[in-house]
Amino acid sequence: MFQELANTYHRPFSPFCPSAPARDRNAWEALETKIRNCLIEEGEQGLKADWPVIQATDYLDFTRTGRRIPYENKQFSRRTLLNSFALAECAEHKGRFMDAALNGLWSICEETSWCLPAHNSYIRDTPQLPLPDISRPVIDLFAAETGAVLAMARYLLAEELDAVSPAVSALVNHALQERIFSPYLEEYFWWMGDGKSPMNNWTVWCTQNILLAAFLSNLEEPVKQQIFRKACQSIDYFLDEYGEDGCCDEGAQYYRHAGLCLFGCMEILNAVTGGHFKALYQEPKIKNIAAYILQAHAAGPYYINFADCSPAAGRCGAREFLFGLQTENPRLMKLAAEDFKVSEDPLLRDEHNLYYRLLTVFHAWEMRSFQCKSPALGDDLYYPSAGLFIARDDRFCLAVKAGDNNDSHNHNDTGSFTVYLDGNPLFADIGVETYQKKTFSPDRYSIWTMQSQYHNLPSFIGCSEESALKLPYGYSREFPDPSQNGKNVIAALQHNGPQYQARDVIWQLSEEFGEISMELADAYPEEQVRSYKRTVRLDKGQGITVTDTASCGSLQPVLSLITYEEPFWDEASLVLKIGKLGQCRITDAGHVFKERLPITDPRLQTAWKHDMWRSLVVFEKKCRLEILPM
Repeated sequence: MFQELANTYHRPFSPFCPSAPARDRNAWEALETKIRNCLIEEGEQGLKADWPVIQATDYLDFTRTGRRIPYENKQFSRRTLLNSFALAECAEHKGRFMDAALNGLWSICEETSWCLPAHNSYIRDTPQLPLPDISRPVIDLFAAETGAVLAMARYLLAEELDAVSPAVSALVNHALQERIFSPYLEEYFWWMGDGKSPMNNWTVWCTQNILLAAFLSNLEEPVKQQIFRKACQSIDYFLDEYGEDGCCDEGAQYYRHAGLCLFGCMEILNAVTGGHFKALYQEPKIKNIAAYILQAHAAGPYYINFADCSPAAGRCGAREFLFGLQTENPRLMKLAAEDFKVSEDPLLRDEHNLYYRLLTVFHAWEMRSFQCKSPALGDDLYYPSAGLFIARDDRFCLAVKAGDNNDSHNHNDTGSFTVYLDGNPLFADIGVETYQKKTFSPDRYSIWTMQSQYHNLPSFIGCSEESALKLPYGYSREFPDPSQNGKNVIAALQHNGPQYQARDVIWQLSEEFGEISMELADAYPEEQVRSYKRTVRLDKGQGITVTDTASCGSLQPVLSLITYEEPFWDEASLVLKIGKLGQCRITDAGHVFKERLPITDPRLQTAWKHDMWRSLVVFEKKCRLEILPM
């Protein structure tokens, strides 16, 4: 798709002008006074902040402890501070922020590496080197993004920096050549693609930022042509991984780094070629990729989530708005405009990609003034590429994840369901804790949030110690004994891999109901689990029913139900009351008990403001849930 169009483009490239530079005072002073004042205030706060110092032991900390956040906080803070100084100078243009911007550019160019410690390897999924090799820079997500930030800051302040000394621009050019352009053209990094290996968000995320750095720099035309053609090839490799339905198998949060970075690539390519790629916006696959975030939106700040995606996947903004504009999707534009109006951080103060911030600044008025009569609501639909089923009515939003346990950023969650009622999470997907070394290692599935027992799925107790030792990833010794004697027992859980999947999936969607059924036995490695049939149905205007039927030999099925509000089990009426929000009538349960799930991790706390709960439902062969409003 992209490579074919690249091969038919033979003209010189047009200059890439992503926004007005600081010297264009008419453009900057035409912005809303409130926006300019906010940018200036942000720059003033930045002047009071300490510039983070990065030492060798900061880089080594990841190898020594497995922690990612301490180093990343320092590196990311440097980029956000530089952005703040550049934008504040553009807004005010009195020279007050120039020294700080100059120091930021100088300091970032002096960093030993722009690659994160967690990504410091040359071969995919191999151990990271403890310190970077300066003779062979690694281009990871944030090396590429750093290149884009430096090029963008230099573009905005080019005239002002040259008035200080042309050596500043020369320093940035030298750093970009050594860290970005030469490695990009001379080395192979896995995310570039080879037509065989699976790709993910890295491909377009890195490629977008390579394109930004390249077309904001004074490279010779033949070099730009090389980068242009290589980038288009990588974009095609990325698109080959997507189904025609446009579903992001990494979830709504990663749409911002996948679908929206595809949009960023397209905007840059169209800008430098005079719209040579513009017709691709009308391709059904591209339109579906753009619309995914609308379809995955549950209500308010909440999204249908699975894998490493958070339920609070972030507000939409300028990029979603413009992607909707280009793909002629007014409902997506409306969602983005409405989110922008209620966002706690509309100008993206914590965003370290300066390009995204500029899009926001210069399209804020369009989003505030946008009008659309259509509701900003997704459709009832089934995504066959990921097995994601979504059905809604006026009160409920139901999602069921079929598919398999081989998604990018996978959790073992095949067959799990989530339910939102009146815009609030009723049955939830917890999400993922703060990334650490273990998260992307062979020990990934020892992390509790990755396991099927912490999703709305069954586990099977009564396994032998011998069988558990043979299949360590498919079992857990940390499952509470249903007799509530305070001990843990061995339970068969789902396993990760493409063969652990839902099969015999049948779905229906109509104006009156939505229903999906599937066989989940293959998601479990335990041979005694011969069948586990699940059917989930939303009768619109009434409620949701979940019907599970098990055939598991001598094993005991125990259904986990994850809720945000505290559940209360009324054994007499067989009703599980979930806070004051909803209720779940459970038929054929032996007994039900609950446990608190402490939410102490900082990343989880961004989505959940208090602890969560797991109800364990013990049953024999069949269990039926009727989910209703309170």
